[in-house]
Amino acid sequence: MSETIPWEKPKLSLSQVINMSVGFFGIQFGWDLQRANMGPIYEHLHANADDIPLLFLAAPLTGLIVQPIIGYMSDRTWHPKFGRRRPYFLIGAILSTIALVFMPHSSALWMAAGLLWIMDVFGNVAMEPFRAFVADKLNEEQRTQGFVMQSLMIGLGGSIASALPWMMSNWFHMSTTAESGVIPDNVKWSFYIGAFFFFAAVLYTVLTSKEYPPPDISFKDKVKESNRGFGGGVKEILHAIQNMPKRMKILSLVQFFTWPGL
Repeated sequence: MSETIPWEKPKLSLSQVINMSVGFFGIQFGWDLQRANMGPIYEHLHANADDIPLLFLAAPLTGLIVQPIIGYMSDRTWHPKFGRRRPYFLIGAILSTIALVFMPHSSALWMAAGLLWIMDVFGNVAMEPFRAFVADKLNEEQRTQGFVMQSLMIGLGGSIASALPWMMSNWFHMSTTAESGVIPDNVKWSFYIGAFFFFAAVLYTVLTSKEYPPPDISFKDKVKESNRGFGGGVKEILHAIQNMPKRMKILSLVQFFTWPGL
């Protein structure tokens, strides 16, 4: 009877760790661009000031629903050519990019709110597998480096995206005002540039970072056993939440309290 030998992941160079993290730069670029500019867009479209907080519920609600589902699905995905996480990166980036391009052309409040929901859904589709990507590709010794690099990309993408409308108006002298119901040029071009960086950064990671096949030879059998329909998936996600390690419970509490501030 043959015995499975544990497979040791090779140590990656700094450039390889950067390559696999660049996509997070693009995703965070999209997040912070909409976070900084959706308020002004809603105001230009004559949203009631009291309703704007409700319109911003898109991000946390879609994350709550989409992220566990995508995490569950990507854990059970493998294709010899496309890998496990990269299909989700690419699909999420394509559809989020389309929403970013159309957002500054919103002619009504319902259109802007709908595009925000689309962007948040598929932004979460692209983002969630990136966290697992670190564990997939890096050995225990390098995982901290991988998460630090992701954090660096998050900070870099968020900072540039938040400053982009200011840069468009001060460096390129684009208008910050427009007719009633029309989005100003500096915000429009910020979304175009954001769409480019979102898609280009994720595509760069997809093309430069290969994925390793699941090390467990019985992976396919386990996937078949776990595919018990939607109900089975929900039960497994709830079981995972109930039995998460103590440190993850503490971290989830910290994450919970960051959102009221945002």
